[in-house]
Amino acid sequence: MLLLPFVAVLAIYAIASDIRLSENPRDKLLPAPTTILETAQRLVSEPDRRSGEILFWKDTAISLQRLAIGVGLAAALGLSFGLAIGLFPHIRATLAGFVAVLSMIPPLTLLPILFIAFGLGEISKIALIAIGVTPFLIRDMSQRVLEIPAEQIVKAQTLGASSLIIAIRVAIPQILPRLIQAVRLSLGPAWLFLIAAEAIASDAGVGYRIFLVRRFLAMDVILTYVVWITALAFIMDYTLKRLSEGLFPWAGKDGL
Repeated sequence: MLLLPFVAVLAIYAIASDIRLSENPRDKLLPAPTTILETAQRLVSEPDRRSGEILFWKDTAISLQRLAIGVGLAAALGLSFGLAIGLFPHIRATLAGFVAVLSMIPPLTLLPILFIAFGLGEISKIALIAIGVTPFLIRDMSQRVLEIPAEQIVKAQTLGASSLIIAIRVAIPQILPRLIQAVRLSLGPAWLFLIAAEAIASDAGVGYRIFLVRRFLAMDVILTYVVWITALAFIMDYTLKRLSEGLFPWAGKDGL
């Protein structure tokens, strides 16, 4: 039953492709599944004539590096500011409203500003991912900290624990499972920001490659990359889910 929707989608695509190709054998919009498989095999195995590198794996490595740095930075900022806002009323009164407004800004509208400020290199692409994801993580983490029973914090203070000790020993262990879940939920937007940045200004990466071949209507290449991105996103999500279940079995399973 789990695979049924995927089989249905593949069947619908194969039927639609066969109909279009029977009417026009040169149609490029819906290449045959066999054509996509042949293209995928060529992309993952044949080196580029100019550089000698297999561009498919080069694009993948570069994009994953950008994504990992951007999401990792966002997670660190989200945890730090979420703890501060959740634990300290004066910081919450100062920053909570600002973060709420910041989260309403469409991150893609900031991309031209980032390119002007940081240039067309790696910093602007990583910054877009971090800026796009961080406000969501801050708001989620701060809310989870506020949900910690006040009795636990009062008891820790009674025992002489400092604010730092309370954050490390009381708050962080309880919100880390939620942080992993929040990062999982943010992977979709993070991929969107990455591909948008690579499409506009880059010379490598999965987003760059997709938008490079679109001018040739190379749907077989585009679909191969789309399927690969989907597979990578699934692997990352599944890995984080298993990591959370392994490290925090008491937190329960979210079912996703």
